[in-house]
Amino acid sequence: MEQLIAYVEQFGQLTASQKSLVLAGVEEQVIPKGNYFVESGKICASIGFVYNGIFRSCYYNKQGDSFTRYFIYEGRFVGDINGFLDRTPSSEYIEAITDAKLWVISREYFALLESQIPAWAQLLARLNSSVLENKMRAVSNMLTQDAQTRYLNFLEHYPGLANRVPQSMLASYLGITPSSLSRIRKNIT
Repeated sequence: MEQLIAYVEQFGQLTASQKSLVLAGVEEQVIPKGNYFVESGKICASIGFVYNGIFRSCYYNKQGDSFTRYFIYEGRFVGDINGFLDRTPSSEYIEAITDAKLWVISREYFALLESQIPAWAQLLARLNSSVLENKMRAVSNMLTQDAQTRYLNFLEHYPGLANRVPQSMLASYLGITPSSLSRIRKNIT
């Protein structure tokens, strides 16, 4: 759980008693591969911190085809933060693409942290801002770069992740077909 506290403290310092308070409300949750942590149309009831495994955020079209928006892996928070805070249904699915283990904080305990830790809201705002900035940068790159450059940037920014996610999901994230991804991989080796 030290990894969770270290990540949170990138966005603001906590006293020893505040760290203990955060950890007191954390529960372990195991999500088997193929199961969802968040489902579209449902309200996200908890936020998790991934300490083992990989998730993907995705949506489905009317034909049932899935499209990967981004990956969440060890050392990152997972959940629909806006739906969690506003108690509104999610518009995305967050699926475990490997067996995954999380440290989870419920909405009720999260509210307790907000009331007991004066800087909690500011800390969360900084964390959320950082996540949004990274997502916007990734979207911008997707729109302006060719497929090979997108793949090379993915390899640079997420070392080792390409070998841990299914090729079809990685291709979906990159906005290309699996056969195009195979060609790109072949060309750069």
